[in-house]
Amino acid sequence: MHTATKLSVRLRRGPADSIISRADNQPGRYSADRLSPLIILAADAAAVNRASAVLRAGRLVAFPTETVYGLGADATDPAALAAIFAAKGRPANHPLIVHLSEASELDRWGRDIPPSAHLLAEAFWPGPLTLVLGRGENISLAATGGRASVGLRVPDHPVALALLRATGRPVAAPSANRFGRVSPTTAAHVAAEFAGGAVGGHGAIGPEIILDGGACRVGVESTIVELTGSEPTLLRPGGVSAQAIEAVLGQPLRPASGPSRASGMLASHYAPQTALEVVGASEALAAVAAHQAGGRRVVVLGASSALAASLVSAGLVSAGLVSVGIAAMVLEPVDSTEQYARVLYRRLREADELGVDCILAVAPAAAGLGQAIADRLAKAAAPRP
Repeated sequence: MHTATKLSVRLRRGPADSIISRADNQPGRYSADRLSPLIILAADAAAVNRASAVLRAGRLVAFPTETVYGLGADATDPAALAAIFAAKGRPANHPLIVHLSEASELDRWGRDIPPSAHLLAEAFWPGPLTLVLGRGENISLAATGGRASVGLRVPDHPVALALLRATGRPVAAPSANRFGRVSPTTAAHVAAEFAGGAVGGHGAIGPEIILDGGACRVGVESTIVELTGSEPTLLRPGGVSAQAIEAVLGQPLRPASGPSRASGMLASHYAPQTALEVVGASEALAAVAAHQAGGRRVVVLGASSALAASLVSAGLVSAGLVSVGIAAMVLEPVDSTEQYARVLYRRLREADELGVDCILAVAPAAAGLGQAIADRLAKAAAPRP
């Protein structure tokens, strides 16, 4: 039997599973028979079928999408959905995004679908766009935080689509991490999030299976557009640019106002453990120098190759850009917003592992995908609740 804090890992190549056995690190909260292994499966057909059976049984599965890894449950099962909120520590009134296997299911799981929804679904599904519409009667209110609306999307990832088809039900899936923390873009990130608790069954605090589909291609969450009012409203920027959506609709998106009513709308979110400061590219050298003068170790995220070279020339980071011995380093120079988005969450996690005092994140141009990156950085830098 594992001791209360022991973590044991067995890794195998190929389609066989990687098993992380966990024991409860909060004595008395779970009985011994509640403990079960967290299983990481290479996402072949057999693994997908196994995971779909877990979902149909009302339990949790983590799976890859093109944006981030999701923590999935049957969107028609209130008890299974409650397990998501328990696993993440997520407020029960904070709605989940429901994933469909194809755009033709829109009318089945939504209600009062406007023509604009079909236009956007045809243009961007499968893809990183969530449409907030009237909730179909068979979607549990637990998925929507008690609201009459629901966020629906069709993901653009072969593993996610295969899982949805095999399950035969809509799957509600927020990002597979503890609430408010950095989203996961690999199976290993998910395992790190949930390696400290029991798994399996309703009320569990982790996925029973993680399907490993590799690193996520986009790297930031979906764009969320609300279509329940008189004007389309951008609730969250994401993997589809506001400009592309407006071009399809032939009208501008209204900026969000009012209370949080969709994933990612809270002021503080996507937060690493390390303090994060957003700086302009022209401010980065002075900011690094100021932190060094104060004896603080920093990493620079989102620097272009040119900015990284300037930091080296100024003697602020090492030529190899990998050493924290001189109190600063650059986490992989990025020369496009697509690359920045793809590595953003992975690099935030790496910064936490380095144990530095501050992450200096260089703000991208706030257009296209850069708008989504700027949004995530602003929320990651916001005061923690």
